[in-house]
Amino acid sequence: MPISSRFFVQSTTALLLVGFLALLGIVGMTFWLGERAQVYFNEVIAARDARSAAVDLRNALQTAESSQRGFLYTGNEVYLASYGPAKALAERQLAAVNRLLASYEGASASLPRLTSAINQKFAEMDLTIAMKRDYQDADALARVRTNRGKALMDEANIFFAGIISATDERLTTGVAEQRANATLLRLFSIISGIVIVIVIGIAAVTVVRYTRELRRARTEVSVLNAGLEQRVEARTADLARANADIQRFVQIISHDLRAPLVSIVGFTAELEDSLGSLRLLVDRSDAGNGADDPDLQEARAAATELLPEAIGYIRSSSDKMERLINAVLKLAREGQRALRAESIDLREIVTGGAAAIQHQLSEAGGKIDIDLGVPRIESDRFSLELIVGNLLDNAVKYRAADRPLHIKVQTRAIADDRVEIEVADNGRGIAERDKERVFDLFKRSGTQDQPGDGIGLAYVLAALRNLGGEISVTSELGRGTSFRLTMPRALITTETIAA
Repeated sequence: MPISSRFFVQSTTALLLVGFLALLGIVGMTFWLGERAQVYFNEVIAARDARSAAVDLRNALQTAESSQRGFLYTGNEVYLASYGPAKALAERQLAAVNRLLASYEGASASLPRLTSAINQKFAEMDLTIAMKRDYQDADALARVRTNRGKALMDEANIFFAGIISATDERLTTGVAEQRANATLLRLFSIISGIVIVIVIGIAAVTVVRYTRELRRARTEVSVLNAGLEQRVEARTADLARANADIQRFVQIISHDLRAPLVSIVGFTAELEDSLGSLRLLVDRSDAGNGADDPDLQEARAAATELLPEAIGYIRSSSDKMERLINAVLKLAREGQRALRAESIDLREIVTGGAAAIQHQLSEAGGKIDIDLGVPRIESDRFSLELIVGNLLDNAVKYRAADRPLHIKVQTRAIADDRVEIEVADNGRGIAERDKERVFDLFKRSGTQDQPGDGIGLAYVLAALRNLGGEISVTSELGRGTSFRLTMPRALITTETIAA
């Protein structure tokens, strides 16, 4: 099944979105697990520090107790050398234990008891040492034999064991949590990596298939273009031959029509000359008293009324036929004329066309408004002058008798680098049924009270199409007419293509 460009865009977008979400999930999970790991790490460090402080406190207390016992047994001050440092260390570590375990659940009740037991233990040891120094050996020994110091030490050891056990458990839990975090991160990374690999694989397959189809389509288009170029060349040659045949046909028809027309005009002139002799003969017959002859009266009527009228009809018809032949030849020659593209000032074209109808415009009390959104184009000047001139001439010719004539010419840029030229008037307007045929040769609309043969708009259409343009008309009977011309902003001629 071929991949459409729409499917390719949609599938690629979806795959990219899935890959992005997977990558975003990895990043989010890594950040979340990193935060959790930091929490566990902080807890492990705190537990380790608390355990270390508790062990150091216990060791310091035991060192102080050993120093005290050695002095009591021997009375030698050497044994007290480690007592003072051990006591100072114990005080520091006791403060550290209280600080580190203050946030632990359940430690708030135990820590004061531990602190009290240690303080009482040091007080008991200080008292016995002082007694020994004062040579109150019996009192010091009695004090020791009360086992008060042993009980306090045992109570402290219980607390130490609990603290070490709790911190060891917390360290074990923290390590387990860290391992679980690492396992979860590894598992999620593997799953996301598999998703990303699948997405990349599907995307790669889709791109390869689409690329292959594009390459195949490009090959087919190239083959079609090659064939199309040949067909276009053949069709262009056929059209050129057909156009040449039409031109020859028009020339032949015009020649064949003009030949009998010349004969008709010539014989009409001879007939008119002979009519003078006939009139002279009738006048002589009248002078010879033949005025009452019916045949003579009939001849006089023919010579003075019927024949001159018939000759007049023949002459007017011949003149009209001459104009029509010239119009056909003009259209044919327009198709043969080579176009020459040049930069054209549209205001100059419009003002030139307006100057040609200025006399009629003044008589009608009219005016022309010019609004050029596009002031210049590249086109054939001769064709454009004739097009604009014909449209302005039509606006003047078919103006409304009950209001001053108002013509508006404006230009604007439209899509595909084209320009629209609008020539609008407030004249008679065109009936709906006549809009389709006003561009036909020899066709006219409305009341035929103006001279013309129905050639102007047909010529405008032919000339405009020769420039690569089109024309449309909108009109309302009794309100006015608007002709819209669309044409390339820059005319493409055979010379331009060759260049």
